[in-house]
Amino acid sequence: QMQLVESGGGLVQPGGSLTLSCAASGSIFSTLHMAWYRQAPGKQRDLVAQITIGGITNYVDSVKGRFTISRDNAKNAVGLQMNSLKPEDTAVYYCRGTNNRYNYWGQGTQVTVSS
Repeated sequence: QMQLVESGGGLVQPGGSLTLSCAASGSIFSTLHMAWYRQAPGKQRDLVAQITIGGITNYVDSVKGRFTISRDNAKNAVGLQMNSLKPEDTAVYYCRGTNNRYNYWGQGTQVTVSS
């Protein structure tokens, strides 16, 4: 069994930056594709960015050029650097780890972009 724990959320002004982190317990982190999702109030949970086992990244169009996903297999961690934040980025951000056998979610961390 593995647990994912997100951190780094908070309140930031428009145009500001935040860095989210997701720490994974267990020994299978390097076998998982990792991703960040977000869910705004009253909306579905949507993919934001993903990084494969091999380090290939993909982003939803709305965050391209502003967000960067990264992973550190030695530290069992995945990060999301968020720059030029907008009010519409306000949501609970979730970390997810998957492979053909497992599907893990973290508990989420709140990001609020407001002046």
